[in-house]
Amino acid sequence: MDSALPSASANASADKPLVLDLGGIGDAPLRLIGGKALNLGKLLAAGFSVPHGFCLTTVAYELAAPPGLDALAAELDALGSGAGEASGTVTAGTVAGRARALIAEAPIPHAVDAAVRAAYAEMGGTLPVAVRSSATAEDLPFASFAGQQDSYLDVVGADAVVEAVRRCWASLWSDRAVAYRSANGFGNNDVGLAVVVQAMIDAATAGVLFTANPVTGTRTETVVNASPGSGQAVVSGAVNPDQFVLETASGRIQRRTPGGTEPRRSPGVSDQRLQELAALGDAVQRLFGAPQDIEWAVDAGGKVWLTQSRPITTLYPLPEAAPDDAAGAAPATRVYLCGTLFQGLTRPITPMGLAVLELMRNNKGHWRYVNPGLRMYVDLTAVLRSKSGRAYLLRMLPLADGRSGAVLPALLEDPRFGVIKHRFLQSLRQGRAKRGLPRPARRAGGTENSASLGLFLQLLPAMVRPAFRPAAELRRAKSYGKQLESWLHLAEPASPAQRLEYTEQILSRTVNGLIQATLPGPSVGYIMLAVARRLLRGIAPPRELEAVLRGLPHNITTEMDLELWHLAVSIGDDPVSREEFLTKRPEELSAGYLAGQLPPQAQAGVRGFLARYGHRAVAEIDLGMPRWSEQPDHILGMISNYLRVEDPEQAPDRQFARAAELAEDRIRSLVDRTRVRNPWRARALELSLRRVRQLAGLRELPKFYIVLVLGEMHRQLLRIGADLASTGVIAAAEDVFFLDFDELRVGLRGADLHGIVADRRRLYDIELRRRRIPRLLLSDGTDVEAAVMAKAPASGGLAGTPASAGTATGRVRVILNPVGAHLEPGEILVAPSTDPGWTPLFLTAGALVMEMGGVISHGAVVAREYGIPAVVGVPDATTRLRTGQTVTVDGASGTIRTEP
Repeated sequence: MDSALPSASANASADKPLVLDLGGIGDAPLRLIGGKALNLGKLLAAGFSVPHGFCLTTVAYELAAPPGLDALAAELDALGSGAGEASGTVTAGTVAGRARALIAEAPIPHAVDAAVRAAYAEMGGTLPVAVRSSATAEDLPFASFAGQQDSYLDVVGADAVVEAVRRCWASLWSDRAVAYRSANGFGNNDVGLAVVVQAMIDAATAGVLFTANPVTGTRTETVVNASPGSGQAVVSGAVNPDQFVLETASGRIQRRTPGGTEPRRSPGVSDQRLQELAALGDAVQRLFGAPQDIEWAVDAGGKVWLTQSRPITTLYPLPEAAPDDAAGAAPATRVYLCGTLFQGLTRPITPMGLAVLELMRNNKGHWRYVNPGLRMYVDLTAVLRSKSGRAYLLRMLPLADGRSGAVLPALLEDPRFGVIKHRFLQSLRQGRAKRGLPRPARRAGGTENSASLGLFLQLLPAMVRPAFRPAAELRRAKSYGKQLESWLHLAEPASPAQRLEYTEQILSRTVNGLIQATLPGPSVGYIMLAVARRLLRGIAPPRELEAVLRGLPHNITTEMDLELWHLAVSIGDDPVSREEFLTKRPEELSAGYLAGQLPPQAQAGVRGFLARYGHRAVAEIDLGMPRWSEQPDHILGMISNYLRVEDPEQAPDRQFARAAELAEDRIRSLVDRTRVRNPWRARALELSLRRVRQLAGLRELPKFYIVLVLGEMHRQLLRIGADLASTGVIAAAEDVFFLDFDELRVGLRGADLHGIVADRRRLYDIELRRRRIPRLLLSDGTDVEAAVMAKAPASGGLAGTPASAGTATGRVRVILNPVGAHLEPGEILVAPSTDPGWTPLFLTAGALVMEMGGVISHGAVVAREYGIPAVVGVPDATTRLRTGQTVTVDGASGTIRTEP
């Protein structure tokens, strides 16, 4: 095709043309030609076979956009943000429909019509073409918009091409495209649409190939879908294609999955063709520098054509290379475990939150950590390749996370992770020598080895103390909190530089003392639980001990939840406050509280509660998360939920008291049964169980105090952020949480940090939308659980790990974020995972179902203490269960049964 397309009469200007030849796009900006055209132009420039054609630029769309479209786009943005009216007759769908109707009825400008017709005439005037949308928010590294706008195939004739162009423009406002933009944070006024017109390939075979496995995430595999005829049938799902998985480097075919309805149908592509496609895909991936989703077609003469290439945006980010792998030509595959999920977090952690976790880790030992996807992963490779390490993982991993434990055997059988003698200790020593100590740890003084050994030696005698004097241990642990609060004080006035130095040093000054003061008590409590389990061998099954942990006293998180309940009761006793909380949304209540405008009784009560617990937050181990004292939406929403409890027997304090009574009854029963066997054994059992009741509840105290420290760090960093924002270094005070300490020092010297913050916020927002987080991740990107499930037969059951005995039948309430969540008393709480910020919901939940966790995970432990049935580690529970369904949760068998 001649690239000298009409420009004088049909083009708006030389720098903003209406039409560009695909072969001459060159460095045209994304805003002019859209993602699809841009990628096709790059393929052509690199010498790949791409059907010839032209691009009608976004200038044409802007000229054709009818009056009123901008107003509708603004209305859609308001609806998407929640600021508009999303009920009644005004919905995103109705507004989008009006936008499509405007485009369908508006005349196409003469210059645009003439440009399309002239360019099509250059192609021959009667050639069948494909007319495809190319949006400016499409085929981006972080959002593909695959299938959101329309394409039209086998279009013949100028009139038909012009009409297909109009329909492509209208598809920018389809319900699915509008919803996708809203979900991915794109404004409706921020996107434009170009249109690609290409010659059709008379395909003998066509399909799609992925240069990384889109299901498992493995970057070393190519997946090819193929079917006879047009590739559109494969893309649209109209046919069931043949599927092949190849090892990219060697071209070896690893799996074949025939498509169609005939089980013996011969494949549509030969092995040689598959290897050619894998090599072609690898070359395209190298061109774009990222895994690609490529549409291809083979014509009757056997030539392979590429009709589209876009980035695969759903892959989980790769971990950074290990230091000892960087120099090697073929680095060994490594295994990483997601520590973030073990903390009950599915969301990403802010960059400052990760920096602070790094400081805390440096006080703890030698493990190597990486942060792909802004989540914390620990390198388990050395443990997995050690005989003793394997035994430890097999024993502990199923308890911490049932789903990780279920796929662990697959890793143990993988020859890449075979046992190497002394590998574990040797790897730790080598890793320590290569990494050295980070600057903050050096500045704190001493070495990790001496600090860890010293802490261990100090804890040993402290572990004896609680066993003999539990009451004194309780007083000691709780009095430490008052000392800690007095230490968390920076003399005012302080400069931003002084605040930064103070904030960075807090952890090194407090964490070891905090552990010494608070860890012995709960540790002895759970050691005594293990002693009791041994004393009951042959007398009672371990499951009976679960009731002993219900209604535990001295649990700071339980105390917080019950205080919140009592606050709700006092607010409910005041008619004005009650009406306010039952009629307003949490964010409205929050704004009223922060302005000091809640009814007096409610204002004073909330202020008192936040004076003690305002340093807490949802996902509170992330320093960057807003504390309840600055955003109390979550707490105020919980009060509104509690006010809806009408049955006195469902009141949380009554339920907690019953749980404590059940625990005492169970202790008496177990001791009586043991006394029949041996009176001395019964006395030892009773002493053990009493110590469990007195001390195990303290398990939340170390974290409570750590979060108190984090709350002070958060407050000081916000003060620094306000100073930086006032000088224009960053846009808002909260931007400090998207920087690290060194960058803040640079910012205090006046450097502009807007660009760094913007890039990190973009990544953070992408990760916030990610639903599936690999619990076990290989360095080649493989999600181990997904890989195991891909090979396993499909199961229709809904089951997980039994975590808290009992059964409950109720309506499902799927909650992805507890902030502002509404949970009716007795409803079944279904969540991805939970941390202490979720626990106020537990007090009125009928049962708990979680996608993450094992029997010792936080949600499971709290559910047992509160006495509600719980099943954890249920794959895809938040998508397989729907709000409003009625289900029965059996916490003993680990099953969820749907009721008619």
